[in-house]
Amino acid sequence: MNIPHIPVLLEEVLDGFSSIKEGYFVDCTLGYAGHSEAMLKTYPQIKHIGIDRDDEALDFSKKRLAPFDDRSTLYKGTFATTLPTLKERPITGLLADFGVSSLQLDKMDRGFSFESETLDMRMDATAALSAYDVVNHYNQAQLEYILNHYGEVRSYRKVAAAIIEARRYAEITSGKELADIISTVIPRGGKIHPATLSFQGIRIEVNNELGEIEGLLDVLEEKFKAGELNGAIVSLITFHSLEDRLVKNRYKKWATACICDAEAIRCTCGKNHELGKMLVRKPITATKGELKINARSRSAKLRTFIFKG
Repeated sequence: MNIPHIPVLLEEVLDGFSSIKEGYFVDCTLGYAGHSEAMLKTYPQIKHIGIDRDDEALDFSKKRLAPFDDRSTLYKGTFATTLPTLKERPITGLLADFGVSSLQLDKMDRGFSFESETLDMRMDATAALSAYDVVNHYNQAQLEYILNHYGEVRSYRKVAAAIIEARRYAEITSGKELADIISTVIPRGGKIHPATLSFQGIRIEVNNELGEIEGLLDVLEEKFKAGELNGAIVSLITFHSLEDRLVKNRYKKWATACICDAEAIRCTCGKNHELGKMLVRKPITATKGELKINARSRSAKLRTFIFKG
């Protein structure tokens, strides 16, 4: 089987779950099952649940994980909406890798690429909103917002204006055309394509990526407070500052024992409100060895939280 995607931080992910003795491991972003296959091989005592919204990824992963049919179950859906519906117990480990897969980026018909002849960017090909809709139908203010807040594009006003101006003459129908428009505003410099951050912002909007992460964190907190995740290990891999900030801030909140007002003279809350602890304070990043074989791992950050038992 030709494997189309290299899982990032694989050894670090496996190490983080080394204390799991039983129960279910949930891969919230199954993708092409790189992490899941390694977990199933390394830890034969665990059962597995894989979640993804991409039919193509699910079809591939079903074949890849066929040797583990007796302890692996796959579900289609977003992790924030699927996780609350799971009946399997106990969940002792959970992983989410929020990056776009190499295959999604590289396949021209998925419309994620700067060279793509389509303009799509949907992780779920059946979803209503596509990049075509965003680029051709959002007004100036809406485009500026996603380019600024999701893409962190410095010249977001100019990029939005260039898109609005270009579509006055004809609809923008390909990733290549959009990348060329953006390149007229942001000059090429270094190895990073000038349209990278703009594409990121549009992709995040199309797939509600930040909303999904917030939703996942909310579900995890609710499940722990309901007694369903005692002792569970949660490992989350982010690829840009917006994602990492969400995870870091929520972990920090979960690890805080005292919830008294910062100006309170003394603690009156009991100082026992922490939900668990962070495995390490700083995120784990790719080694030099991994960077050599997988350049896309350069921005990956792994943070792990362990809920109280």
